[in-house]
This record gives sequence, C-alpha cells and structure tokens, in this order.
Amino acid sequence: MSRPSPSERLVGATYAAGWAAVRGMPERVARRQFNAIADAVWLRHGKGVQRLEANLRRVLGDAVDERELRRITHLGVRSYLRYWCEVFQLPRLPRPSVIARTHVIDESLGRQAIASGRGTILVLPHMGNWDSAGAWLAGTGAPFTTVAERLEPASLFERFVAFRESLGMEVIPLTGGERPPFAVLAERLRAGGTLCLLGDRDLTSTGIEVDFFGAPARMPAGPAALARDTGAALVPVTLWFWDDRDWGVRFHPEVSRVDTGDRADDIRAMTQSVADCFAAGIREHPQDWHMLQRVWVADLDASRLSRQVAV
Repeated sequence: MSRPSPSERLVGATYAAGWAAVRGMPERVARRQFNAIADAVWLRHGKGVQRLEANLRRVLGDAVDERELRRITHLGVRSYLRYWCEVFQLPRLPRPSVIARTHVIDESLGRQAIASGRGTILVLPHMGNWDSAGAWLAGTGAPFTTVAERLEPASLFERFVAFRESLGMEVIPLTGGERPPFAVLAERLRAGGTLCLLGDRDLTSTGIEVDFFGAPARMPAGPAALARDTGAALVPVTLWFWDDRDWGVRFHPEVSRVDTGDRADDIRAMTQSVADCFAAGIREHPQDWHMLQRVWVADLDASRLSRQVAV
C-alpha cells in the first residue's frame, strides 16, 4: 500500500481538525462561521460554484433571470456548507433530537416497503443532509447498508466510515472490498434488509442515460439493477433543509418493477422513474441539491464519454 502524499496527509489532518473543533461549537456559532465561508466561496466563483450554477441553470431553465440564478446558487453554496457543518456536529447530537428535527412526508410509503420483508432500496439524490436522514432512519428502527466512495487519504475514508457507522449504518466500500459491492448488496436484500444508495451521480463508466430536466444525463444503474434482479422494493427519497434547524424527508411511491426479459431496457426504464422523482424533489428545493459535478451528457468530457462508449 502506497504511503499518503503530503497533500493527502494535509487533507486528512484538516478534516480531523474540523471534526474536533466544529463538533464542540454551539450550533449557531458553527453555522455563522460556515455561512461566512460559503459567502466567500460564492463570491470567489471558482470551478465548483460555476459547475453548481450551470447545473442549477438546467434545473431552473434557460429563461431564468441571471440575478435569480446567482441568488439560488448562493443559497446552494450555503446549503452545501451547512451539510458539512452538520456532518462535523452530528456525532454529538442526541438521537432523539435528530428524530424530533426530522419532518417526514409520506413516511408510510417507506415503512410499508421495509415491513414487506422482500428487501428495500431507498435511493436518493445529493440533497439536504443524507447523513442526518440516515441517522433518523436507523434511530427509528430501520438499520441499513450503504456504499461509500473511497476517499484519499485512507485515514479520511476510515474517518467517514467510522462516522457513518456511529449513526447506525453498515458501510461497504465502492472499491477495494473483499467482495464486489453488488454481490454484498444483493445478499442483504435477499435477506430482507434495507439499502440507502445515492443515485444521481454516476461514479463508474456503466451509467444509464436518462432524461433529466429535458436533457440526457447519466445516473448509476445499480439501484434499479438490484431491484430488478432481487425483487426488492425501489423507493425514491428526496431531502431538503426544512428550516434553519430541521430537515425534510419525502418518500415517493415505489418504482414499479419491470421485467420484460430485456434486462438493460428494464433497468433503463426503472432508472428513468427514479430520475423523474429526483427532478420533482429538486424542482421544489433547487438550492438544496448539492451537485458540484457534471451529470448531463453534454457536459461530460470527451474522454469519459469515449470510455463509456467502449464499455
């Protein structure tokens, strides 16, 4: 195993310091500091903010007023930094407080799926605070398994795994595990377990092309493939910040399982249904969609597209 570079060690040390320092701050003090950081980042208008703004333009439509686009982007940067502030503070929040501050719409749609015993996949976009939603879910009697992208340095990845495990999640690495993650996840589903998977950004070269806000975008095939292959319930969930303190969670109706005999077409149809639910949630709360990466085909670089075509 290679040793971490000086820059990787610095990143790991920075996050460790953030967890140590921010965790002990009063919430209001921490939020003021992170809002100030967000405002500075937004004013700098670097590549991440530019990408967020371009993504939000697709959500809001080309006819959106430029001032309004900048306003929503500013709120989006604040929302994203709020997520990180809360990540650093979540380990010290009492579980009853997390549960009390979580407002859930159509919770029965998720509970019925989980109670069915056939396995449940809760698929969600990068919205609001998915870690607090996970803490709420585990804290209300529904432990689950999730997948984590490997981060560098390794110490940072291990810290995130420990953080999420402390909230009640089982965490499987996307790469480098003892077994392929798809096999482990399918095993959990067949045993009647629950998965929580982020589903709005393709981290591989096997994404499914869907229509998203009127243009082709790529989303991961995994959630729909698992549901189609195992018979598990596929339930989209969208998240947002309810107010300055609380969180919102909405369960959408279960995606109908498609089994026409053409696996690729079935997975594509089910992934499109997920994308439609995501679009509805993002349209209602665009500032809480934390997407600072490229998801639309037209925005993807040519080299990545060529790799995808070759697969």
